[in-house]
Amino acid sequence: MTTRIRKVAVLGAGVMGSGIAAHLANSGVRALLLDIVPPKAAPGEDTASKAFRNKFAQGALANLRKQKPSPIVSEQVFTAIEVGNLEDDLARLAECDWIIEVVKEDLAVKQALFAKVEKHARKDAIISSNTSGLSIVGMTEGRGAEFKKNFLVTHFFNPVRYMKLLELVSGQHTDPEVVKTIHRFGEEVLGKGIVYGKDTTNFIANRIGVYGMMRTISEMSKTEMSIEEVDKIFGPAMGRPKSAVFRTADIVGLDTFTHVAKNCYDTLTHDEERNVFAIPDFLQKMVEKGMLGDKSGGGFYKKDKSAGGKDILALDLKSLEYRPQAKVRFDSLGAAKDIENVRERVASVMNATDKAGTFAERVTLDVLAYSSRRIPEIADDVVNVDRGVRWGFGWDLGPFEVWDAYGVQKGVERMKALGLKPAAWVEEMLAKGRTSFYGVKDGRDTYWDIPSKSEKAVVENARTFRVEYLKRGNKKITGNDSATLWDTGDGVTLLEFHSKMNSIDDDIIAMMNTALDETEKNHKGLVIGNDGSNFSAGANIMAMLMAAKSEDFDSIRAMASKFQQANQRMRYSPVPVVTAPFNLTLGGGAEVTMGGNAVQASAELYMGLVEVGVGLIPGGGGTMMLLRNVFGAYAADKDFDSLPFLKKVFLAIGTAKVATSAEEAREFGFLSAQDGITGNRDFLLSDAKSRVLGLANGGFRPPRPTRFRLPGPNGAATIDMMLYDMQLNNQISAHDRKIAQKLARVLSGGDTSPSVLVSEDKLLELEMEAFLSLIGEEKTQDRMMFMLEKGKPLRN
Repeated sequence: MTTRIRKVAVLGAGVMGSGIAAHLANSGVRALLLDIVPPKAAPGEDTASKAFRNKFAQGALANLRKQKPSPIVSEQVFTAIEVGNLEDDLARLAECDWIIEVVKEDLAVKQALFAKVEKHARKDAIISSNTSGLSIVGMTEGRGAEFKKNFLVTHFFNPVRYMKLLELVSGQHTDPEVVKTIHRFGEEVLGKGIVYGKDTTNFIANRIGVYGMMRTISEMSKTEMSIEEVDKIFGPAMGRPKSAVFRTADIVGLDTFTHVAKNCYDTLTHDEERNVFAIPDFLQKMVEKGMLGDKSGGGFYKKDKSAGGKDILALDLKSLEYRPQAKVRFDSLGAAKDIENVRERVASVMNATDKAGTFAERVTLDVLAYSSRRIPEIADDVVNVDRGVRWGFGWDLGPFEVWDAYGVQKGVERMKALGLKPAAWVEEMLAKGRTSFYGVKDGRDTYWDIPSKSEKAVVENARTFRVEYLKRGNKKITGNDSATLWDTGDGVTLLEFHSKMNSIDDDIIAMMNTALDETEKNHKGLVIGNDGSNFSAGANIMAMLMAAKSEDFDSIRAMASKFQQANQRMRYSPVPVVTAPFNLTLGGGAEVTMGGNAVQASAELYMGLVEVGVGLIPGGGGTMMLLRNVFGAYAADKDFDSLPFLKKVFLAIGTAKVATSAEEAREFGFLSAQDGITGNRDFLLSDAKSRVLGLANGGFRPPRPTRFRLPGPNGAATIDMMLYDMQLNNQISAHDRKIAQKLARVLSGGDTSPSVLVSEDKLLELEMEAFLSLIGEEKTQDRMMFMLEKGKPLRN
């Protein structure tokens, strides 16, 4: 059997197949994407040509470029995807280590395809199906022993790039080594969360997730709830995505959603809740009318074209007519808004006595009881069920984690009062004196194992690492309200930000210096990272605005200057500093990231210097850092024309460009070619730690400061000509131009000439001068206030 996967064939180029091929390419793996030859030709088309025969697979690549959110991390990934068709190119399967079938959910179609695959695949190739409901026994009927040994189900979730879940299901003949190989590859290369399901209809996530959605729909008709009320309850208040129930159905597509539910109804004849999966009349009518959600322009919600698409209308389920959305207000949801801890928030909603709380409790307890009764039918333990639902449906807590938050004993009592039936094993667990499904032992997560009736450790990859583990192990060195320094062992410290949105404030800056004092004295190197939902959303705008309004410019200067110095100190410290950014890494967060000696970034990184959005330019050294990254080794070179490089940096900052992946951040210059990218966020901190140790053990020396050959006033004037045109054409306002002129002066080195080399310190001085002059402007302060109130930029 193959142990290293270098090339993968994807058979079927629909949304799912092309998404899998794109994500393989995102992860640096070569993909061969094949689809059928078109059944008929347009007039004048040459049916023998490659262009015609590969039309479906080629068209799929064109669609990948248009999809939002983008399934690709960079335009560069297309170089790793080849296309072909299922007639001419089957012999090429011999080049592939893994073959994934993603064709129509039709048993006969899959069986016919596997008969062909068996003839062309290498004997050691792994073969899998992305089915969400068909049985392995049925799909492999008629295939040889070798084929069955290398066969399993690999069920990806859509959109493949963003959904963490990969469900693995073995057949009775599947070689355990095959499963191990795909598990490791899925987790370490593709960045997926692996869950083990059983060969049952819709496996884990869809079985529980769709049950929950169908249960919600049937309960709402009894209580006369509107769709916007249900979505408000089952959104972030209950630890679910903003898309909640009905918006999620619109995104998935009502045809797909009803297909999954119908598949449950048709095949799960033994399920005591089978009738929950029966499609209600209104849903059937919607599908018949072509009201399929986003793909058809309207489902449960629809953009109001008459209002220019700005207003979203909601569907009245009785009349199936669209109407303006009603404002939804419930006391329990209002109270939940201020509770940051998701466990406490969910419990507070479920314990509330208003209409929303009662509805949330009733539906949720039903889903929890149902989940408990599905073990061991769909999975062997609570961990696989929770991970499946969390990673497949974007819940913050899986069913058993929700139950723990609510209280297991209390849940059982309430279920009985409501006529619901928890599984017998839950009461057995309580009788043994265990009061929760999950616990912590020796700093690690444990769960209640049903067969052995005992506590077991949750299995994790050795590379999984969280600040949470350091907290449990009392590894704190020092800290304040906004940041903490931890000892991770092996001579590496970790600086964690934990202010609101991890925004940079005085406490974080102070702790950056403390971290360096401690690490330089007693350790080998420093990692900067955290477990939050974002690395850092920038500086604390509120604090800066208050100071500016009271004309306390000295304290603004002091903070900005300290931040510049802390970033510079990180870069030139005698110990290596590795930053580990992920998700939102904006403004000051981007400056901290670029201030280290190396970056280990999460593949999902949204990074940019976005200060112009609030009428400013970067103030923590961002202008100089981006110049330093983009100019690289040629910053002082006489033979290089600096203007094209300067223009690249000017546009990145001046248009507040945000990279939408780590790969794109590299293309914009925020990351360098040497910086690392981690596909699985769970591994980010351990990968960053490995990088620090690599630098420290490899004889680390801090870099030399860069000196820049910049064009001075001539460069600024060249940029201003472009700005003048833009202002004339009403593309920018007078204040936009003022900000851009100040940015251009900083980037072109102020009053210098190409015969003089400009130091990093000089650029930092110029940046500070521009930053302070802009924050004193009334129009900039208006922009800052607008951003705080409305969450979007003001064009004044």
